[in-house]
Amino acid sequence: MRHRGLGSLAWASTQDLFDQRTAFGRLALVHVAMMAGDTFVTVSLAGSLFFSVSPTEAKGKVLAYLLITIAPFAVVSPLLGPLIDRSPNGRRVLVALSAGARAILCWTMSQHLNSLWLYPEAFLVLISSKLYVVTRGTLVPEMARTDQFSEHRSSVGNAGWPTDAGGEVAGFAGFNAQLTLLGTIAGLIAGVVAAGLLKGIGAPSVLVAASIVYVGATVVSTRLQRPARVVRDEFAQMSQAERDRHALNPLGDVEVSWGLGAAALMRFTIGFATFLLAFGLRRAHAGLGWFAFALAMSAVGALVGLGLVTRARNAVRESTLLASALLATALGAAVASNYPSFVGQAIVAGWFGLCAAVAQPSFDAITQRHVPPGAQGRTFARFAVRQQLAWVLGAVIPVGISLAFTSGDRFLAVITAVGAILYGVGRRYASR
Repeated sequence: MRHRGLGSLAWASTQDLFDQRTAFGRLALVHVAMMAGDTFVTVSLAGSLFFSVSPTEAKGKVLAYLLITIAPFAVVSPLLGPLIDRSPNGRRVLVALSAGARAILCWTMSQHLNSLWLYPEAFLVLISSKLYVVTRGTLVPEMARTDQFSEHRSSVGNAGWPTDAGGEVAGFAGFNAQLTLLGTIAGLIAGVVAAGLLKGIGAPSVLVAASIVYVGATVVSTRLQRPARVVRDEFAQMSQAERDRHALNPLGDVEVSWGLGAAALMRFTIGFATFLLAFGLRRAHAGLGWFAFALAMSAVGALVGLGLVTRARNAVRESTLLASALLATALGAAVASNYPSFVGQAIVAGWFGLCAAVAQPSFDAITQRHVPPGAQGRTFARFAVRQQLAWVLGAVIPVGISLAFTSGDRFLAVITAVGAILYGVGRRYASR
C-alpha cells in the first residue's frame, strides 16, 4: 500500500477541487468558498473587537463574543439536526441557505460595526456557520458514496487511502483531511487579502468582501449533487424509532464516545492556547507582525499535520492518532513552558496546529463510520455543541485570568497528558 504525504494529499485535493464532475469535487469547492468567507468575517471582527480597543476593553468584548458563539448550537442541535436527518436531498438546500443568509448578514454587519445591532447579526451569522459545519459532516460520506469510493480513488489518485472490508470506511479520514487542507489554504489566502483590506480601508470593507464571497458560495452550493440512490434507500429503510435509537448510538459506542472526549479536550486546548497567546501579546504591546507570525506558524503546522495524518493512517487506527495527538500536545506544551518568549510561543502554536490537524479528521472519520447516515445530522450537531463548549471553556480562562505563558503552558501539558492516558486506558477497558 502506497504511503501518502502532504504533497500527494495536496495533489489529490487539487484534482478533486477542479474536477467538478464528481460529487465530492463540488463539495470541495463549496467548502473552499465557505472557509474563505469565514476568514473574512473573523478578521473583520478581530479588527473591531480586539485590536481597535485597549486590552481591558477587549476582554469584555471578547467574553461577550465567546458567549454568543455557544448560543447558536441551542438552535442547531435540537431543531436543525433532526431536519438534516429527515431529508438527505434537503442537505443541499440547507448549505445554500447557510451561505445566502451569511451573504445578507455580512452586508448589514458592515453598516453596524459600531452599533448594538452587530451582536444579534453576528449571532445569526454563527447560526448559519454552524448549520454548514453540521451539514458538511453528513455530506462527506454521502458524497463519497455517490462517487462510489473505488472509482473515485482510481480516478483522482486516492489509491493510498486504506479501506475496511466494505471498501470505504477508512477512506473517510482521507476525505476529511482533503477538505481540511483545502479550507486551510483558502483561509490563508483569504486572511492575507482580508488583512490588507482591514489595514487599507477598514473593517467594513472586509465584511463587504465576505458578503461577496458568500454570494459565490450560495451559487456553487446549488450545484451540489443529489445523494446516490443507495444512500437515499439506506435512509428510507430506517424507521423513526431506529433513527431515534441511532441518534443515541454514541452513548453506547466505545470508539465514538471516548473519541468525543479526546476531540473535545483538543478543542479545549486550542481555545485556551489561542487566547493565552493573543492576550499575552496584547499585554506586552507586541506589534501585529507577531500575531501574523503566530497565525502563519499555526497554519503551517496544520498543513504538516494533514500530511502526517494521511500517511500515518495507512499504518494505525484513528483512535491511536487521537491519543498520539494529545500526547504530542502535552509534550509541546511542556517544552514551551521553558521558553516563554514570543518566538517560542509562536512555534508551539504551530505544533498545536499540527496536533489538531491530526485529531479532528480522525475523530470525524470515527463518527462517520460508527453512526448510520440516518442519524448523522443530529449526532454531528450534538458533537459540535460539546466541542464548541470545550473550545469556549478553554478560551474563557485566559481571557478572564491574566496568565503568564509559562503557567498556561504547564497547565496545558498536565491536562492533555492526563487526558491522553485516560482516553487510551478507558477506551481499551470499556471495549473489553
